[in-house]
Amino acid sequence: MTIPGWRLILSDAGRLWASRENPFSPVAAHAGAERTVDGDSLEELRAETDRQESFAREAEERAAKEQAAQEQEAQEQEAPASAVPASETREQAQAGQVIS
Repeated sequence: MTIPGWRLILSDAGRLWASRENPFSPVAAHAGAERTVDGDSLEELRAETDRQESFAREAEERAAKEQAAQEQEAQEQEAPASAVPASETREQAQAGQVIS
């Protein structure tokens, strides 16, 4: 009777508990991932630990996407307004300009 990454406990009252061996990331914990869960049966306990792992993974993926979007926005704001568009070559940008 094991659930990889989780420590199983049988209480005196016969209730099954599982406690994650390693804490969830701060992002997952802040989002509400529970490190200790309980259940009436091993199947119920396994389903709950799977749910917590999925919840934590989704929270981390959301945080990573939000971080990437913020970084992209910051890069776009840093680009000078007079910058040559990426689709334009240097020669095209200089065409018609007097170069001394």
